[in-house]
Amino acid sequence: MSIYRIAHLSDPHLPPPPGAFGLRDVFTKRLLSRIAWRKKRKVHRPEVLAALIADMKAAAPDHVVISGDLTNFASPVETTAARAWLESLGPAADHTVTPGNHDALAGVGGHERFAIWSPWLGDTGEASFPQVRMRGPVAIFNLCSAVPTAPHLATGRLGDEQLRRLDAALGDPAYANLFRMVILHHPPHPGAVSKRKRLEDQHALRAVLARRGADLLLHGHAHEALVGSVPGPGGAAIPVLGVPSASAKPSGHSPARWHQIEIEPRTAGGHHVRVVARGLKDQTLEIGELGRFTLADLALKAGSAE
Repeated sequence: MSIYRIAHLSDPHLPPPPGAFGLRDVFTKRLLSRIAWRKKRKVHRPEVLAALIADMKAAAPDHVVISGDLTNFASPVETTAARAWLESLGPAADHTVTPGNHDALAGVGGHERFAIWSPWLGDTGEASFPQVRMRGPVAIFNLCSAVPTAPHLATGRLGDEQLRRLDAALGDPAYANLFRMVILHHPPHPGAVSKRKRLEDQHALRAVLARRGADLLLHGHAHEALVGSVPGPGGAAIPVLGVPSASAKPSGHSPARWHQIEIEPRTAGGHHVRVVARGLKDQTLEIGELGRFTLADLALKAGSAE
């Protein structure tokens, strides 16, 4: 049977365009983020992101998942610029975006703040979550953990209503024979990030997953290549996979990397899944293969790390 390929990248932290920070932002959390950007811009390099995107496009995946932090200050100028960047990648139907904490850094409003990215959030044309996209043998459950937080916090939250709707969606028989992939920005498993960066209602999310199950969870936020797992029905492990920032040069964090997830339905049922990691190989802009493993290997690695 044919292989369906999904590319996963995260946290591009696109360079702030002119006007991304104004005088009125001095009295908001954006000021702290602007100060931090003076150091971060030395790490998040547009030339690194361009090289990574070129490598990803050359691989011609069937679908692309971007798990948040397109912006830095969450200003309207930035979100508009991020939409233009998304348009440059290809058709919106072939790309799914889940917002990150930097995309909700400051300002008021709920998910409607992401309305400008609606074509990339799902197929409904709305800025609502969760959304489910069926692509080939895959059902992509797109969650949003991005919420405004107090200064010096980068926590996330899904909320009771989103979790209730996710519970219903994962239990829908329409997706039972598909490869169920859940995406969000914040890691869903404990210990992946510090307390000030954690997903606040991760226990509630894990309760849904333990009841309904899923085949793979993808996240960003940690700026590291992470492998983990959460319990599924009957205690079976659901693999969790995170990627570093797509624009990070070699530094204190993991350098830029993306994953190609190859999903092949089995005739007897289920799916064979292989992950190919590609990213910066050294201090140059050379992008190459870093390794490959099956989802079964990933589950074993996650289990041994716990």
